[in-house]
Amino acid sequence: MTTLYYVVDPMCSWCYAFAPTWKKLLLQLPNSLHIKYVMGGLAPHSDEPMPEAMQKMLQNTWKSIHEQVGTEFNFDFWSKCQPRRSTYLACQACISARKQNLEYEMIQNIQEFYYKKASNPSDKDTLINAALLIKNMDIEKFSNDLENADTVEQFNKDLLKSNSLQVRGFPSLFLKKDEDLYPIPIDYKSVSKNLLSIKEILKS
Repeated sequence: MTTLYYVVDPMCSWCYAFAPTWKKLLLQLPNSLHIKYVMGGLAPHSDEPMPEAMQKMLQNTWKSIHEQVGTEFNFDFWSKCQPRRSTYLACQACISARKQNLEYEMIQNIQEFYYKKASNPSDKDTLINAALLIKNMDIEKFSNDLENADTVEQFNKDLLKSNSLQVRGFPSLFLKKDEDLYPIPIDYKSVSKNLLSIKEILKS
């Protein structure tokens, strides 16, 4: 099976910037290509408030992404929420949704709540609210799976997979064909360039 690995953290701002292009790319990829999400995990669990310096750094990152890609961010987040450098629970939420074949929808909703609705995905309540909006989601199962041992184990396997792929940043794409692994350069604005890179490898 030929597999396209998409290494992502749902709270990564550059992943959010790539989201519109990724959505279009998914519609054009060959049906024979297996898509597998790998949760990268930017920051471990923490209840500590994010330091002011890091808050300013991330706000500058959002501004830079907007200038480079045109992505819109809701900066109300920084005044409405108590930011924490903690993304692991959001990653576990995606794996919990994965168990119901709704992982991509969960990634989308976390990004929507974080970057558009100024709601904090480091908080369990936000993740539950994001899951509630997904059609066919079994909320009780999602909530029970969110922090259970199996989900944590699956997440740790994702972290190991990300390390084995030698990921240097999020998002990252890797195409596995036969026993060979090919990194795919990401173009944030051009679906056609991403698609061409993948198709060239598939034809080789």
